[in-house]
Amino acid sequence: MTGFNLSMLLAGQYHEWLLNGLLLSIQLALVTLAFALPLAIVIAVMRISPVAALRGAAMTYVEAVRNVPLLAHMLFWYFGAPEVLPDAAKAWLYEGNVEASSAVVALVLYTAAYMSEDLRSGLRSIPKEQMEASRALGFGFLAAMRLVILPQSLRITVPPLISQTLNLWKNTSIAMVIGVGELMYQAQQVESATFRWHEAFTFATAGYLGISLLITLLSSWYQHAYPVRSS
Repeated sequence: MTGFNLSMLLAGQYHEWLLNGLLLSIQLALVTLAFALPLAIVIAVMRISPVAALRGAAMTYVEAVRNVPLLAHMLFWYFGAPEVLPDAAKAWLYEGNVEASSAVVALVLYTAAYMSEDLRSGLRSIPKEQMEASRALGFGFLAAMRLVILPQSLRITVPPLISQTLNLWKNTSIAMVIGVGELMYQAQQVESATFRWHEAFTFATAGYLGISLLITLLSSWYQHAYPVRSS
């Protein structure tokens, strides 16, 4: 076994394994982002709510999630959480792709906790007089948030949210520990089948690096196209 077999990465069975892993990793990231961002917005709004119980619940959630490693979250939602479900629900869950479902739940909850802190910083950066003016015009707290405060804060927090998306993309690799056939899992499968770790992990590295650079370029483009102007 000498030399670097580039043809193995460009065609054939092992190429399909690696490509399918890359596509699944991208799907995991996109599905997670679609659920994590709305959840993060809700949590961020709860963190600055005038209702103390809501603020406490949101803070408890954020601290509980952020202080536990993602690996532990992944293992809990795969091995632990299904065991507390009723038998019928457990059977239905295991009929599908329970590995991917568990990974998405863990990634959503974990990512939302971090994104919510960026969003909360954006909300707090909006002058409080705008909230006071909105309330004076007859808006309730939620209406003022939805129509006045959130649209401004979201523009401010796009760069850090893109950074969190980059972290999310890299975090999809943790799903391999519960058997999700994402990119890193497939790279290990190819290496086990062929003993050609150079080619397998070169493909995986190139895949992670390529998507990471794409996200970084998106962030750079946004900051140049829509610079945040100080008020």
